[in-house]
Formats: sequence, structure tokens, C-alpha cells
Amino acid sequence: MGELKAEMSNLKVMSPRKRVQLQNKLMRTLKTEIQPLSTEMQQILCDDLVTALQNRLIVLSKAKAKSG
Repeated sequence: MGELKAEMSNLKVMSPRKRVQLQNKLMRTLKTEIQPLSTEMQQILCDDLVTALQNRLIVLSKAKAKSG
């Protein structure tokens, strides 16, 4: 149980550097799709996507812990 708690703690905390790296990867990957948006809106969207991913990983980890 302690191992899972540590794993979930790691999911909750993404270093600022890792967060920026992931945002940049999303910006490059979605370049064509988000091109019509302003630069500020592109950054906001990518930040929101990173946050959503983190939240989903936390939910899935909790579900896994309950099932197994």
C-alpha cells in the first residue's frame, strides 16, 4: 500500500520543467490544429491538456488500487 501511495504522490507532482517539456511537445504535435489560436490561447490549451492528463492518471491509479 505504501508503494502505491508513493506512486500516486509522484503522479500528483510534476516538476515545472517536466510540465513545460510536455506542454512544448503538445504544442509541436498539435501545431496545425491549434495554429488559428493566438499564442496565448495555444499555451493555455496545452497547459489545460497537461492538467487533464495528470488528473486522469490520478483517477486511474485510484481505480487500479481499489480493484487490485
